[in-house]
Amino acid sequence: MKIVVCIKQVPETNDVTIDPKTHNLDRRGLAGIMNPFDKNAVEQALQFKATNDASVVLLSMGPDDYAQSLREGMAMGADSGVLLSDRAFAGADTLATGYVIAQAIKQIGDVDLVIFGRQAVDADTGQVGPIVAEFLQEPQITYAATLRLSAPNEITAERLMEDTKQTLVAQLPAVVSVRSELNTPRYPTPRNIQQSFDKPLTIWHHDDLDLDDSRLGQAGSPTIVTKVYAPTPVKRELTQLTGTPQEAAGQLIKALKDRQLL
Repeated sequence: MKIVVCIKQVPETNDVTIDPKTHNLDRRGLAGIMNPFDKNAVEQALQFKATNDASVVLLSMGPDDYAQSLREGMAMGADSGVLLSDRAFAGADTLATGYVIAQAIKQIGDVDLVIFGRQAVDADTGQVGPIVAEFLQEPQITYAATLRLSAPNEITAERLMEDTKQTLVAQLPAVVSVRSELNTPRYPTPRNIQQSFDKPLTIWHHDDLDLDDSRLGQAGSPTIVTKVYAPTPVKRELTQLTGTPQEAAGQLIKALKDRQLL
């Protein structure tokens, strides 16, 4: 069994600035950490590895310094890492990012399960996992709070939503994004940290993948950020309803009719 866990490196601080030209986050000079939700994805893969004949490959897209998050995941116990790093990938939105990641997964080959964290804490979209599933044309499960291999080629998840739970079954290969309720990620031991530097970390550039250049970077990103701003607080007039409950209800109905809301 081969498991790919897709991880992202995010800024270690909330004190970030916006690039005035691209309107994207300016990550230059910012220390990075592995996205916290992705640690739950790595942990789940390692638990599968412990009970099955499985290998765990970490996959990330970004500049060369993203290798530190891959090393952290390998120190947790993953077998290898792949970093997708090329200027051609810069400025990608979730669609362009998902396309490159899906092509890399195809390149890795014979992947049975792809696991994502619920979302990245810097953008909070939660879109890349489902986009990758669509490009791979594989079944997907999102917001998984429990996950188990229920048969040799089958996975069962409990999907935790705001006010309900769903139990879903998918045939492998499949793509799953997981919630933090799934598990508690392990801490790398000093010995595992040392051993992680002996594990293979491969960097793939543009020419290492089968890519359509029109789908890369800003050119392949239909989402355009035109403006980033903090909304101006708006003070609203408060009208207190008076009298008996029946009188107050009448005042409320009149106010709604006056505003053409009823």
